[in-house]
Amino acid sequence: MMPIPRLAATGRWRVESLRSVQEPMLLWFTRGQGRITVAGVTRGYGPHNAIFLPAGVMHGFEVSTHVFGTAVFFGQDCDLPLPEVPLHLRILHQQHQVELTGILDNIQRELDGKRLGYARAARHHLGLLGVWMDRQIAAADSRPAPDAATRLVTRFTSLVERDFRSGQGVAEYAAALGVTPTHLTRVCRQSCGRSAHAIVQDRLLFEARTMLLETDLAVGEVSRRLGFTSAAYFTRAFQHAIGKTPSAFRKTA
Repeated sequence: MMPIPRLAATGRWRVESLRSVQEPMLLWFTRGQGRITVAGVTRGYGPHNAIFLPAGVMHGFEVSTHVFGTAVFFGQDCDLPLPEVPLHLRILHQQHQVELTGILDNIQRELDGKRLGYARAARHHLGLLGVWMDRQIAAADSRPAPDAATRLVTRFTSLVERDFRSGQGVAEYAAALGVTPTHLTRVCRQSCGRSAHAIVQDRLLFEARTMLLETDLAVGEVSRRLGFTSAAYFTRAFQHAIGKTPSAFRKTA
C-alpha cells in the first residue's frame, strides 16, 4: 500500500504517462480531482472514487498537490478472485466509504505491525477487498455495453501494451485491428484526447525514462530494446518530447 502522492515522488511522469503495472491495483481517491485514462478512455475522477486496474492495463492519471488517496498493489502472484476488467466506482454512500476505509486500515495495520501471520492476515483482508468490489458492482446500476469506438480503443491500447517494444507504428496497429490509421486516430482523440501516435509514443517514453533511471544500460541498448532503428533517432525523439537528451535526463533526474 502506498499514498498516491508518493507514486509521483520522483516525477509526475511516473503517474501521468501511459504505462501499466504487472499486478492488479486499486486506486482509492479521497481528496482532489483530475482525469484518468484507462485502456484509452479518459474520465474525470474525484473524492470517493475507487478505480480497479487488472494487471497489464494501460493507464495514466493527473495528480496535483491537492490529490490524495491510497494505491493498493495486490502482488504479481495474486490468485484472489478479482474483477477481470477495469472498474471506475463512484462511492456515494457513506457506509460503503467507511467499509472500504476500514478494510484498507486493517491491511495497513497488519503490514506495519508484522505480527505473527501478518502476511496471511493481510491476504485475507485483500480477499475482503475483492468481495467489497463485487458488492459495489452488483449494487451499481446496469451499465451500457461499450460502444464500437470504446471497444476499438481498448483493443488498440492492449496491442500497444503488448507490442510497444517492437518498433511498430500506427499503420501496423491499424492493420492488425482492421481499420485505417485515420479512423484509429479519430477514435483515440474522441476517447482520450490523444492521437494514436501520441499513445504509442507516451508508452515508449515512459519505458525509456524508467530504463534510464533504473538500469545501467547504455543509451544505445535502451534504444535497441525499445525497437528504435538507431540510437541517434531515439535520442532525437526523446529530446524532442522531454527537452533533454537521454544522457542528460539520466544525469539530472
